[in-house]
Amino acid sequence: MKKNIIHCLVFLIVFTSTLFAGNKKDKLLYKDAKQPIEKRIEDLLSRMTLEEKVMQLNQYTLGRNDNANNMADPVNDIPGEIGSLIYFSSNPELRNKVQKKAIEQTRLGIPIIFGYDVIHGFRTLYPISLGQASSWNPALVEKACAVAAQEARMSGVDWTFSPMIDVARDGRWGRVAEGYGEDTYTNAIFAAASVKGYQGNDLSSEKNVAACLKHYIGYGASEAGRDYVYTEISKQTLWDTYMLPYEAGVKAGAATLMSSFNDISGTPGSANYYTLTEVLKNRWKHDGFVVSDWGSIEQLRPQGVAANKKEAALKAFKAGLEMDMMNRCYDNHLGELVKEGKVSQEQLNEAVRRVLRVKFRLGLFDRPYTPESTEKERFYRPENLKIAEQLAEESIVLLKNQNKTLPLRRVSKIAVVGPMAKSQWNLLGSWAAQGKSEDIPSIFDAIKAEYKNQAEVSYALGCEFDGNDRSKFEEAKSIASKADVILFCLGEKKDWSGENASRSSIALPKIQEDLVMELKKLGKPVILILSNGRPLELNGLEPISDAILTMWQPGTPGGKPLAGVLSGRVNPSGKLAMTFPYSTGQIPIYYNHRRSARPHQGKYQDIPIAPLYEFAHGLSYTTFQYADLKASALSLKPDGKLTMEIAVTNTGDVDGYETVHWFINDPVSTISRPVKELKFFEKKMIKKGETATYQFIVDLKRDFGFIDEDGERFLEAGDYYVMVKDKKIKIEIVN
Repeated sequence: MKKNIIHCLVFLIVFTSTLFAGNKKDKLLYKDAKQPIEKRIEDLLSRMTLEEKVMQLNQYTLGRNDNANNMADPVNDIPGEIGSLIYFSSNPELRNKVQKKAIEQTRLGIPIIFGYDVIHGFRTLYPISLGQASSWNPALVEKACAVAAQEARMSGVDWTFSPMIDVARDGRWGRVAEGYGEDTYTNAIFAAASVKGYQGNDLSSEKNVAACLKHYIGYGASEAGRDYVYTEISKQTLWDTYMLPYEAGVKAGAATLMSSFNDISGTPGSANYYTLTEVLKNRWKHDGFVVSDWGSIEQLRPQGVAANKKEAALKAFKAGLEMDMMNRCYDNHLGELVKEGKVSQEQLNEAVRRVLRVKFRLGLFDRPYTPESTEKERFYRPENLKIAEQLAEESIVLLKNQNKTLPLRRVSKIAVVGPMAKSQWNLLGSWAAQGKSEDIPSIFDAIKAEYKNQAEVSYALGCEFDGNDRSKFEEAKSIASKADVILFCLGEKKDWSGENASRSSIALPKIQEDLVMELKKLGKPVILILSNGRPLELNGLEPISDAILTMWQPGTPGGKPLAGVLSGRVNPSGKLAMTFPYSTGQIPIYYNHRRSARPHQGKYQDIPIAPLYEFAHGLSYTTFQYADLKASALSLKPDGKLTMEIAVTNTGDVDGYETVHWFINDPVSTISRPVKELKFFEKKMIKKGETATYQFIVDLKRDFGFIDEDGERFLEAGDYYVMVKDKKIKIEIVN
């Protein structure tokens, strides 16, 4: 009897231990950091209810919403099961409090992913993206994005809605400030650089964030530069102009994408199965997820393709859009659609799987909380400020410098005039994130510091940014009359560009132009300093200006980089990533246009046909001499190897950066092609008197080939031209 009791006890202990061990293993598999991510995902999916799955596909907001375009009811009671939150705070405390609710007060403890619009910096802001592109320094942009990622992740943000890589050719569209200009290849290069900067080599690092390519796709083609409106884009143009940057970003490892607002030839981007599934998922094999832009699912109703929110949810989800950003369509209707059989369990599982995959890769399941730190530890690190300042310096474009007016080295009195001179807030630019204007030097203060003990610097407002008040003209005239040179600090307010900031004219307000015209009568040298978020129409001011600089919107460095350019401490090296038209009436105008049927006709009758400043234009304080182009072969087969070289000599008196842009032209093609296409660029520092050799290693199919309406690249036999500035060489492709 005693023996039987002992045997029973032993059996009971073994059985209980085995059962407990099995249950423990079963319960903790998705929480086991040693397990492969895909196994953890499948284990977690198998445990989730329909309601829990649906909630993972929704994004609400948390904290202050400072975007006037996104007016939504405040979410007071955040459900712990929510998939994502847009986090408007600048410290991790609130985030951790909500995350704790998700981890400790829900059945499965699935962490929330916190996103935010970290567009050109978090607290340490660098220049707007259009300015960054004008630096032609993707390696530096990558470093700047890494700075933004570190500040954001340490502040509680895991995911940025950036980069914006919409090819944009209409300066009236306010969001040109947020992208990298008019060229497809340029956007592709900066897309990859940004993704690498944000995500680094390890997405789970506490200094990296998930990137989001936006707006997929064709948003930059909005009719007449008006936000949210229809876009007419042929499939061939979709591929040859708009797809390349997104493909480059996906190849660089971008964790997520954001669907666009715009209707693409009858099918809105947020309900477009071809772009979201056929291309992105099936062809490019992207395994992260797509988030809607704010309200873009619900907005399928006013676009006329959905009768109500439920139908909008169905169309967006079936197209391949996984996460609903502030539409309240998925949380209210997706579960019902599954129960009705209109959305399958497998389709739902695949969407949830993609969201969970990004969360696992971010390390949120293993480290759901953000370590709390001081602002000093997070922001304005000296090495980060240096990166922002260098990028701002390299972004500045010297548009005009008649008679070597700049740099200003032998002046004793400088008049700084205009509404931008003492402005700090407007230098931050649109999408200023957590930037603080009080932390940045104004243009006036920076110039005073730059010329301390060298020149007397005086200031007059002159006029406001707009309006008709000329009452301060006389004060400005009095100040300027005593100076050796007048610096006019003009441009756009911070909110004149960005989302929902379309303008019918890109000329400066008349009051600003009138101020320059009035003070020009004094006969002093006129230097025009522009802080702007888009190309500007300058045909009235250009003839009377001795020098013109665009500093864009530089962010935290404020006026300091500009002051360095004015004094000559910095040699400007920026070149335009977007054409400055002669007149708004020329828009759309861009360098890589298709040929005309009548090149000798079809011109404007009242304005020039050429732009004021073309794509890639930018002056330096030194001079560069270009040698002839050299090619490793002048005739080769489609599978041949080709290397191009050009030597550039700094023939001036100062060291300087020079960017070489390599263009190709295919004069005869099955599908008509642009007059020229940028295929490579490289920036190098060349010391005075020295020569640098630039090299372009050509991939014939990629660089000489073209793309058809199915996205297939082809290379035809024939003559091709490679061009650098005024140098050109013919290359023959033979079968």
